[in-house]
Amino acid sequence: MNDSDRYIEQVLGEIRALREALGSFTRDQAATLTRMAETIAGSISSGGVVLTCGNGGSAADAQHIAGELVGRFRRKKLSGYKAFALTTNSSVVTAIANDFGYDEVFSKQVEAIGSEGDVLLALSTSGNSANTVRAVSAAAGLGMKTLVFSGAAGGAMAELADIAITIADEDFARVQEIHMAMGHILCGLVEEILTSPGRA
Repeated sequence: MNDSDRYIEQVLGEIRALREALGSFTRDQAATLTRMAETIAGSISSGGVVLTCGNGGSAADAQHIAGELVGRFRRKKLSGYKAFALTTNSSVVTAIANDFGYDEVFSKQVEAIGSEGDVLLALSTSGNSANTVRAVSAAAGLGMKTLVFSGAAGGAMAELADIAITIADEDFARVQEIHMAMGHILCGLVEEILTSPGRA
C-alpha cells in the first residue's frame, strides 16, 4: 500500500469511527437534549440570556452555539436570541487569568453577567476542566440553569449540572464532533419551540 492509499484508508477509518460514535447516541440522550432545548427556550422567553463556555475545541463549539442562537440557526429572517460566549473577549479573559488565575476566567464572568433564570451551557471533553467546573458552580449559586456537554465519564461538571449529556467515547475528537452535532440540533430545537403556535 502506498502513502496515498494509506492516507485514504485513514480518512475512511475516521469516518467509520464517527459513524459508530453517532450510532451509539441513545433515545435517552435525545430526550435529555430536548430537555436542554426546553430549558433554554423557557429562559429566552422570560428574557433570560444563554452563556456558553469551554476550552480549546470546546471553546470553538461554545462560540459556534452562541453564534447560531444570536444569528438564528435556520430561520434567518427572525430576530436573534440573547446568547454570549464567555470565551470571546480577550481583554476580559486575559485580565481575569492574570489577576485571579485561569481557573476563574469563566466563573468571574458568570458572576458579573449572569442572573437567576439565565442559562449556562458548559462544554468539556473531560468534564473536569477547573474553569468550566467553577463556572457551573458559580451559575448554580446565582440560580441559573446549568447545562453540560461532557465526555469520558462525565466528570465533576456532569455531577454539578442540572442537565448533562455525556459522550462516553475514548477519542476526544469524536466527543467534540458529537458535541457540535448536538449543538446544531439544540439550536434547531430552541427555534422550533419558540416559534411554535402560541409562542412565536
